[in-house]
Amino acid sequence: MPSGVRAKAREERERQAAEAAAARATAQARAVRGRERRARLVRLLPSRSGRQAGAFAKRRRIRLQVLIIGLVVLNALLWFSEPSPSIRALALVASVLVAPVLYTVLFRKA
Repeated sequence: MPSGVRAKAREERERQAAEAAAARATAQARAVRGRERRARLVRLLPSRSGRQAGAFAKRRRIRLQVLIIGLVVLNALLWFSEPSPSIRALALVASVLVAPVLYTVLFRKA
């Protein structure tokens, strides 16, 4: 009788192993289909060239960096000099709202 129990246990292990192998195969097939679908979609989309590399784009990036660094420094000075959190928050919001205007005024094409 014990050999019958062992045979049933072995059959059960083999059945579970077969189910696991089938599940792995299904998951691998799904992953392959997903990669193929993603590759097809990527081929349809225009390629991204990254950031622009021209002289005008470089000048624009530098101007924007100067403006952002200036506003961050100004906010940092205000943060350390002003104890009131409401004034700090007001200055932060104002600097975000005023940044495009400052960019236009400082760096407009003339």
